[in-house]
Amino acid sequence: MRIKDLREDNDLTQKEVASYLQVKQNTYSQYENGQRQIPIELLISLAKFYGTSTDYILGLTNNKKPY
Repeated sequence: MRIKDLREDNDLTQKEVASYLQVKQNTYSQYENGQRQIPIELLISLAKFYGTSTDYILGLTNNKKPY
């Protein structure tokens, strides 16, 4: 997944993104590190937040533009 790259590219902290998603920072950290699967609704929220597609976040495409 590309959520760490997207976060860093946007100069955001884990705490800031976790706050947006309304989860704890350590939970978000586990999403980034692959220790926990990100729920679909949060994946969709991140795609909207970053203006990209869920396919891009998941690494299924290299096209950042949403559909």
